[in-house]
Amino acid sequence: MSDRDTDIEFDFFEEPETREAARPVRPPLRGGPRRPVRTPQGFTPLLRLVGLIAFVITIIVLLIYAVQGCESSGKHAEYANYMSKVAQIGSHSQSVGGQLATVLLTPGTRTADLERKLAALARDAAQDVDAARAINPPGRLRDEHTHLVDALDYRYMGIAGIASSLPQALKARSATSTVLELPAERLIASDVIWDDSFKDPAKQLLQRDGVGDVRVPESHFVQNPDFYTASSLSSILGRLKGGNVTVKAGGLHGTTLVSVKAMPQGTQLSSTTQTPVVATSNLAFVATILDAGNSAELNIPVTLTIRQTPLIKKTVVLPFINPGERRTVTFGNLGAPQFTTPVKIVVSVKGVPGETNLSDNSATYPVIFTLK
Repeated sequence: MSDRDTDIEFDFFEEPETREAARPVRPPLRGGPRRPVRTPQGFTPLLRLVGLIAFVITIIVLLIYAVQGCESSGKHAEYANYMSKVAQIGSHSQSVGGQLATVLLTPGTRTADLERKLAALARDAAQDVDAARAINPPGRLRDEHTHLVDALDYRYMGIAGIASSLPQALKARSATSTVLELPAERLIASDVIWDDSFKDPAKQLLQRDGVGDVRVPESHFVQNPDFYTASSLSSILGRLKGGNVTVKAGGLHGTTLVSVKAMPQGTQLSSTTQTPVVATSNLAFVATILDAGNSAELNIPVTLTIRQTPLIKKTVVLPFINPGERRTVTFGNLGAPQFTTPVKIVVSVKGVPGETNLSDNSATYPVIFTLK
């Protein structure tokens, strides 16, 4: 083997020279190496859970309020709808009561016509009963609704009783009201039942249910309970017969003009001294009438005259007054009074049948109208 061969073999197996890559050397940090900042692994999910719970609670609360609002709105609508139906029936029934009084106050009506009118009013009252029974009341008002039907039924029975008894009473020689008293009491009782057993309890229930703003209707079949007393019914029978009977309450008839006031100030007029009267836009005069006899009186015309140019004249009918009772009539919508010039106001009460002394039925009042 030659020297050349030896050199080649040596060169072939010789390891190449290695070089390390130069790397920057960082100076050591003061205080030791800084740890990486990381969010605590358990805190973020907790926040998310709390937020989710708050969101769910908010939704539940809103849903509760929404449901309660819907329930309240539905309850209010239910009660309002029911009371609206009752109001229509009550208003019609009250008008029937007014018509009955008018029929009974009309003197000289033929018996056949009277029976026909009373039968028509009884049918109207029966229709009110049927209409009330057809209403489906809110559950908590069922008892009150039953009393409402009872009140309307009493009205029907009262009219029917008067209709069946009146022809017999008119045939009697004296104006006795005995057969009319029981049906008349039913009419008076109907208003008591409406107020005490329906209206007042219904108001209390609506207040408890939070719908107190829903109006509970009134219905007064009898405007004046004295109209159906024994003495008044006797007078009514006498008028229906044309006045040719002896009234059980007594034979003395008469009315008296007690006083006249200018409203709304309430200024008392004087028949001897000129009275200044403020002429407001709602000027009216109120006359007080006294039944000075011992008989009830019906349909009494009362007239007020303001003697100026142009003349102002108004007549109002006092429908009913009992012995010893004081009733008022009001004169309104009088037109334009005459200012600064003294005028006289005359108020006159027409004499009732059988009245002989008319000296206290009228009076003249000197007045002067002012703006203030």
